[in-house]
Amino acid sequence: MRYSIGTPGLLLLVEDNADDEELALMAFEQGGISNRVIVTRDGVEALDYLFSRGIYRDRSPEDLPALILLDLQLPKINGLEVLQQIKSNPKTQLIPVVILTTSTEQKDLVESYSLGCNSYIQKPVDYDQFLRVIQQLGMYWLDINSPPPLSVAYDE
Repeated sequence: MRYSIGTPGLLLLVEDNADDEELALMAFEQGGISNRVIVTRDGVEALDYLFSRGIYRDRSPEDLPALILLDLQLPKINGLEVLQQIKSNPKTQLIPVVILTTSTEQKDLVESYSLGCNSYIQKPVDYDQFLRVIQQLGMYWLDINSPPPLSVAYDE
């Protein structure tokens, strides 16, 4: 069976803070990044989206994001657990995951990388700096970076 590793340009933003969500979406728009963005607001919803469960059960399992922006401090299931599940599943393990968090804890940084995150970014508290970081992040991961192949065959 074939599974998509990323729908070109599709971005999954996992963010429970409505203000940070709005800022991220504005930053993409202002930076000329017009990619489709799916927003999930907690760890359970993010995993349901990725694995076509719950309210996303009708989503094609082949319609996966090309990039995941993941907050760590999420309700229901925290971001580290979400990351662990993403990276331990052959259907999602190649999707780049960027941690975007307010956490300044060294243990979160180390654990995120040990679980397989592709980048770890602390959210700037300054509005203009936050916008710049989001724009640069989007430009790098969605334009400059060479992503993994869009589909890879897996044995079930």
